[in-house]
Amino acid sequence: MTGQSLWDVSEANVEDGEIRINVGGFKRRLRSHTLLRFPETRLGRLLLCHSREAILELCDDYDDVQREFYFDRNPELFPYVLHFYHTGKLHVMAELCVFSFSQEIEYWGINEFFIDSCCSYSYHGRKVEPEQEKWDEQSDQESTTSSFDEILAFYNDASKFDGQPLGNFRRQLWLALDNPGYSVLSRVFSILSILVVLGSIITMCLNSLPDFQIPDSQGNPGEDPRFEIVEHFGIAWFTFELVARFAVAPDFLKFFKNALNLIDLMSIVPFYITLVVNLVVESTPTLANLGRVAQVLRLMRIFRILKLARHSTGLRSLGATLKYSYKEVGLLLLYLSVGISIFSVVAYTIEKEENEGLATIPACWWWATVSMTTVGYGDVVPGTTAGKLTASACILAGILVVVLPITLIFNKFSHFYRRQKQLESAMRSCDFGDGMKEVPSVNLRDYYAHKVKSLMASLTNMSRSSPSELSLNDSLH
Repeated sequence: MTGQSLWDVSEANVEDGEIRINVGGFKRRLRSHTLLRFPETRLGRLLLCHSREAILELCDDYDDVQREFYFDRNPELFPYVLHFYHTGKLHVMAELCVFSFSQEIEYWGINEFFIDSCCSYSYHGRKVEPEQEKWDEQSDQESTTSSFDEILAFYNDASKFDGQPLGNFRRQLWLALDNPGYSVLSRVFSILSILVVLGSIITMCLNSLPDFQIPDSQGNPGEDPRFEIVEHFGIAWFTFELVARFAVAPDFLKFFKNALNLIDLMSIVPFYITLVVNLVVESTPTLANLGRVAQVLRLMRIFRILKLARHSTGLRSLGATLKYSYKEVGLLLLYLSVGISIFSVVAYTIEKEENEGLATIPACWWWATVSMTTVGYGDVVPGTTAGKLTASACILAGILVVVLPITLIFNKFSHFYRRQKQLESAMRSCDFGDGMKEVPSVNLRDYYAHKVKSLMASLTNMSRSSPSELSLNDSLH
């Protein structure tokens, strides 16, 4: 058939008022006047072709007998194109890949500006910011991977007791001491440890009050003997706790690589250093200045409150969040540094002749730091109108700067808290009564069950028709 005869057939097709379209097996008859409403689209330009070569530039094949245009495209996305020709609007369902949809409408020559307002915000948001869903999925995957790695390390440590003298007994003690909530014994031990830590902190605070200080022979304020008894009991308990954990540890070399064990060590080291310093000062009066070292070390007792992290999932999750959020924290400090530098110089320029408290740039740094962090001590305040406007801008900028990274840090905290709870739940479900045999697969089953549940929920949401879906289905029938 010549090119002229082919066009005669095509022209007759147009005169008949409809053409046949086959998109990957999805067949439809379309009226020409519907397609000619959008002459710049692929189907609109197809009606204006005058030769077979021009037709095959726009479609993949053409059947002369059936007078049917064939397109090798995804038939599942073509209903959205049909809906556009009938209504002049594009709708994007939530389950569609926005990038595949974008490529599809680009092929048909349809501009994204035709996407209806009900779908436009979601479509462009998913297209411009695809990293959020990717980060959430990767976060869940990393959470699961890290949890299983920690569980495997936990089982590996537990297996080291097999074959050792009193191995099963030492393993039970190790589980009770290192895993609060594992058993009744571990819960009792955990409660006692918390009470001793709180008692030690309360004693240190009460000892700073003048009513509880007893002067020594030289008139210097000294500690109440009752508080010394509590302090010595606390040190004895902390020492026993550390020694007991070290004695039943499965790996002595890895023991002090654990941050919680280092905290336990640092909670008792200042006491013993202070004891040695006091003995040296008493035997050698010329080294009396070492007594100041002892006073500084006494203040380090406040760090015993970090021992509560062993018994608190939230504190451990907070520590992990700070460890893995150094970029966000660094970004926050950078923003604050830039803001403090700018507003301190502006305040200095405006207030240096009117306000003695803001007469130097370092003094203005202090004022800008207090203002940007919204602390507002009120010790130094601007007096001029321009200075007050600068202070208002400084406070508003500080609020914005502090808020920006908070969402990222909170998301990471939620991630680590969820992972820590899953890990603790897995550890508490372990039973080593008959010795360590193999790593059970219950955690894997729970993991896959969770994934299947999420998949079924997604399929259920996909099956629910939104208003735009209903209008799409109505236009196709």
